[in-house]
Amino acid sequence: MSTPKTLVAGAGKLANEVRVGLGASAGHWTDRHALPPSAISKVTAVVHAGSGRELPEIVGFCRERGAVLIELSTGTDVAALAQGMPVVICPNANILMIKFMAMLARNGHWFRDCQIAITESHQANKTSVPGTAVAMAEALGVAPQAIVSVRDPAVQTSQLGLAPKDLARHAFHRIQIDDGACAITLETRVQGNTPYVDGVRRIIGAALSHPLENRPYDVLEFIDNGWL
Repeated sequence: MSTPKTLVAGAGKLANEVRVGLGASAGHWTDRHALPPSAISKVTAVVHAGSGRELPEIVGFCRERGAVLIELSTGTDVAALAQGMPVVICPNANILMIKFMAMLARNGHWFRDCQIAITESHQANKTSVPGTAVAMAEALGVAPQAIVSVRDPAVQTSQLGLAPKDLARHAFHRIQIDDGACAITLETRVQGNTPYVDGVRRIIGAALSHPLENRPYDVLEFIDNGWL
């Protein structure tokens, strides 16, 4: 039996994608009790992609063992819960999307005198906070409640141009900026069965190869630091 260096917590599609995609280097958080102490001591990171129920125990595990926590779930209070330890908060784990979000965070204030509309679309069963859209809205000075969220498959195909084969799992974001004389549309699409695992692998690698302070990190800091 191989010894995992990363434990993945969560039972949804994202957690399963990451756990399977990382291969032998990853194990399931719920299987940790079956690992001998010598194997537990080799765990250097925990990826959380669950509802948050297990977070207090995960935080305790990481704090006790000096493992870095990678937070993929949105809407959790991990920053407050994990004080005094390194935690990387990722509203998105696709590297190209993270770079796009970093660009908005750095320059979004340029457009705050314009009319801005944000539309996001995910698979119909997504009920969690659309963290990427909320981050985009914050960068552009748009109230989160102004975000238009689409979960109706008919609207996704007819108005957003999504292919039926992508409806089961996708992430679509459209930003429309208008000053009356000029209009700009920015659109992002993340599709496919494994769009995040490579990003998670790189985020873990960056976190472990740089000395992190005992504080929360927004993953956008990794972009600004040139780590991704």
